[in-house]
Amino acid sequence: MVLIFAVMYFIVIRPQSKRAKETQKMLADLKKGDEVVTTGGIIGRISGIKDAEITLQVQEGVRIRIQRSAVTGRLKNPTEPTKTEAKAS
Repeated sequence: MVLIFAVMYFIVIRPQSKRAKETQKMLADLKKGDEVVTTGGIIGRISGIKDAEITLQVQEGVRIRIQRSAVTGRLKNPTEPTKTEAKAS
């Protein structure tokens, strides 16, 4: 029984808790100007942040308010050149 619990811990519980910690850290580190994607697939740039609410600019003049927990990931800044683009220049 202990062996089954140990296997389940290392296969299921530990990776899931690690992902949850990374997600919480990412949500805490969000700042104005970051480009993010939401659970609904909306991509936008953060134009304002309150405690549990974020204002996303999805197009020029179009802003939506979402909950901070709806953000699933941060996208790379498209204005920064990638490593391969920097080497080619």
